[in-house]
Amino acid sequence: MPEYPAPERAGAERAVPGTGPSRIAAPDAGRRPTGRQRHDSKITVYISSDELLALEQLRLRLRADHALPVDRGRLVREAVAAMIGDFDALGEHSTLVRRLRDTS
Repeated sequence: MPEYPAPERAGAERAVPGTGPSRIAAPDAGRRPTGRQRHDSKITVYISSDELLALEQLRLRLRADHALPVDRGRLVREAVAAMIGDFDALGEHSTLVRRLRDTS
């Protein structure tokens, strides 16, 4: 299995891939999901019953094992924030790009 560079520390400046060495991205100032608040935008995502069951089991495990009472929306927002952060840090070596290439 190929090795991929480790994600950089949050807040560290990094070069923007494909822009040359002189261009530096702004620090990833803690890209965090919004958490529990009223949101003004909505999307609909269709998932399989197995994916929904896995998401619900994860939610229940977080509650039982870690005392984290989160809803499914929060889990999805956390996952999106993590995926964006991973892509920002690793670009073509990110989990997202690897997984999308594997399913193409």
